[in-house]
Amino acid sequence: MDHSGQKKAILQEPVKKILIIKPSSLGDIVHSLPFLDAVKKCFPAADIHWVVARGLHPLLEGHPYIDRLWVINKDRWKRPLYLNHTIREIIDLWKGLRAQKFDVSIDLSGLLRSGLISMASGARVRIGFKDSDEGSPFFYTHKVKGSMEIHAIDRYLEIAAFLGCDVSRIHYPFAPYPESPPTSLSLPDNYIVMAPSAGKDANRWPAEKFGQLAARLPLPTMIISSQADAALAAEVENAAQGNAVSLAGRTGLKELIAVIKNASFFISNDTGPMHIAAALEIPVFAIFGPANPVRTGPYGSIHTIISEDLDCAPCYAHQPCKKYDWRCMRDLTVDKVAGIIQKKRGGE
Repeated sequence: MDHSGQKKAILQEPVKKILIIKPSSLGDIVHSLPFLDAVKKCFPAADIHWVVARGLHPLLEGHPYIDRLWVINKDRWKRPLYLNHTIREIIDLWKGLRAQKFDVSIDLSGLLRSGLISMASGARVRIGFKDSDEGSPFFYTHKVKGSMEIHAIDRYLEIAAFLGCDVSRIHYPFAPYPESPPTSLSLPDNYIVMAPSAGKDANRWPAEKFGQLAARLPLPTMIISSQADAALAAEVENAAQGNAVSLAGRTGLKELIAVIKNASFFISNDTGPMHIAAALEIPVFAIFGPANPVRTGPYGSIHTIISEDLDCAPCYAHQPCKKYDWRCMRDLTVDKVAGIIQKKRGGE
């Protein structure tokens, strides 16, 4: 589709500087990479800045498309103990962004915080979704009517199309990362990666079942998680009968990409590393319960969604089960998951 006329109408002057606002989460930032690719190809001479949360910023460090990262401590902004520091940080961010004289700001988060950052940018064109939350559309000069019934990647690309960019090709431009996992991890030549964590408890298949599954897999399994979820990874490892090793907290984000890239396939809940695997075209077996795989599942036809066939799913975890036990996850058996993987992998 030719959007050149629309682009000319929205952007009446040359675009020299663009701000992308997408602080988190890990999966959402990965989903935003095709958007970054489309925008950079559309405005190759423009400087691109990105507002990102501390802790996730290594994923974008050194990116050839990004001229500057604005790293914010968003997790501390809600803590009263850090109020004075937060106020100073917000004031400094406001002043710093204003001094850049952005031509365009794009809010991919759609929250009050990101809307305020969009306003702080002072950009003459401030774009976001019309249906964004927490009053954030109030701060936009242009509101895009995005679909909620498509994948997050395609939803973000609707804004790129609104800017007149070519969105016919999906490409994930990762920042440079190691081609091979760290030798200190002593990984075997062939292995499976398993990610048993999830942002919400409701989206977690029981750790014991992950371990029982690992015990039945044809290759050794590397369990990945943050240090905060080390106990969960240990529970999986203990149930795997010697066929799994926990790598919890032993890799940074860039090293994690290398671990995933060299895997035979990937098994997970709905979690950020799943989207890294999908972007790297590593076959994913994704276990879904309350979440909607149409919106947040692994992007691409080579991946497999595994779930229980229930009328109540997806419920987005907004309405807990009567007994708060998430039967969509509880009732999903190891036999069913293992059988689907075996069938898809051809008995590998």
